[in-house]
Amino acid sequence: MLDDLPPDLGRLHALRVWHAMWLRRIDDKIAALQKREAERERGRRARPAEPEWFVELGIGDGRPPIEVHMGGCYAAAQKRRPVSRNEARRLLVSGVRACSHCQPDTALDILDLPARPALAATAR
Repeated sequence: MLDDLPPDLGRLHALRVWHAMWLRRIDDKIAALQKREAERERGRRARPAEPEWFVELGIGDGRPPIEVHMGGCYAAAQKRRPVSRNEARRLLVSGVRACSHCQPDTALDILDLPARPALAATAR
């Protein structure tokens, strides 16, 4: 039998204490990681669902709507508010710009959007 442990009681006790210390540190780290993962999962479950439609808001008085997006659009700014499907349709028809990335006008089956004043002025 291979016996590579020290032959005296003092060193054996020191090794036992050292290993117990490391086991405690490892167990504490495992517990901390499990707690963090459980908190992350709880937060994921508690997070409200992303709205199906939202409007990007401008700056200034009243923060006017400037662009309509579908939920999950990566191109939207942080200033936004959720809107219903009907509100998104109404905003698009009233002249609010549709996002060119997520194309909410196509998803809402809006075929003819009004001409945008800024685009009409540059086309002349």
